[in-house]
Amino acid sequence: TTTPRIGDILQKLAPFLKMYGEYVKNFDNAMELVKTWTERSPQFKFIIQDIQKEKVCGNLTLQHHMLEPVQRIPRYEMLLKDYLRKLPQDSLDWKDAERSLEIISTAASHSNSAIRKMENLKKLLEIYEMLGEEEDIVNPSNELIKQGQILKLAARNTSAQERYLFL
Repeated sequence: TTTPRIGDILQKLAPFLKMYGEYVKNFDNAMELVKTWTERSPQFKFIIQDIQKEKVCGNLTLQHHMLEPVQRIPRYEMLLKDYLRKLPQDSLDWKDAERSLEIISTAASHSNSAIRKMENLKKLLEIYEMLGEEEDIVNPSNELIKQGQILKLAARNTSAQERYLFL
């Protein structure tokens, strides 16, 4: 009540939110691993179910708890925007809250960028498998721009041949 501010605190902690990008990048694989081991190992499934029954888990599954960090940055961003809308512009916390929002928005875009990169690598891996794994195209610097059917026109006789192009 003596110093009603949060912007200055968030401003100090917000740079650490960028690490959520790594978590988000590996989220799908982690969820798939939990699913796989729950199906494969009755002992693993039993342990997870046993832990989920504990009061501290709040009747939520492991998957729900794993989703929390993914939702955290967008939630902070949304709450801070709402806070700034309701905060008088002459408030002592205005500048710090505004700066915190900038930092959190940067962390959110960093997280979204990590998701896009992982999706791109997954697409490249699918194409690599479709091509019979002959050409190693799976590389973080490669990007799938477009794919689809084309007609290749022969220079000599104007005949058309159907092709599938990966750009």
